[in-house]
Amino acid sequence: MTDTRIRFRDVKAQILGRIRAGEWGPGALLPGEVDLAYEFGCARATVNRALRELADDGVIDRRRKAGTRVKHIRAREAKFAIPLVRAEVEASGAIYRYALVSRKKVKVEDWLAARLGLKSGATMLELICMHYADAAPYQYEHRWVNVAAVPEIEQADLNAISPNEWLVNAVPYTDVDLSFSAIAADEALARFLETKTGTPVFQAERTTWLDKQPVTHAVLDFAPGYRMATRY
Repeated sequence: MTDTRIRFRDVKAQILGRIRAGEWGPGALLPGEVDLAYEFGCARATVNRALRELADDGVIDRRRKAGTRVKHIRAREAKFAIPLVRAEVEASGAIYRYALVSRKKVKVEDWLAARLGLKSGATMLELICMHYADAAPYQYEHRWVNVAAVPEIEQADLNAISPNEWLVNAVPYTDVDLSFSAIAADEALARFLETKTGTPVFQAERTTWLDKQPVTHAVLDFAPGYRMATRY
């Protein structure tokens, strides 16, 4: 029996939850709309709307006659394409190198908890990383990852792959908050970027969300001379 009270957002959330839990991994074929509608007890149109939004978010790939599959690299094709630092550096013709400076689980500070809507004392993974182009500093990355949203990251080898690359390849998202500014490098940042204290540097802050649950917050500082360019 069809329950008209079931909304497409409810269906979307359940499908996302199964994908994140690994029930449907990258490349997995999802059941058809009729089967999903029967399972969820809703109209086929409700399932169709949920799947259309998941496709728009870059989580699944829908093809006529071929069915619906979970994308292998989901977040890269969502509403906003999060750039891979490796790809940016290599596209410039430089040799890319990455280093994990520090990794630790921390209780989220009040300012970040308020920004992300988390309870005070929630646990996050705090990461500091450096990205290089031809051995010269390219980007200083200070990132927090919501362990409750991405428990798999605790087993990730972030010495071998940057959190930027790991998250882009492994975790879907539905929304992104972005801000850009120019700041004066303090003593610690100047040391990492190999510049003088007080030098103006370009800073980007980025927060990704999965259905209102924060996934990660990153503060990215670029070495002097960095230029952002985009095309629509």
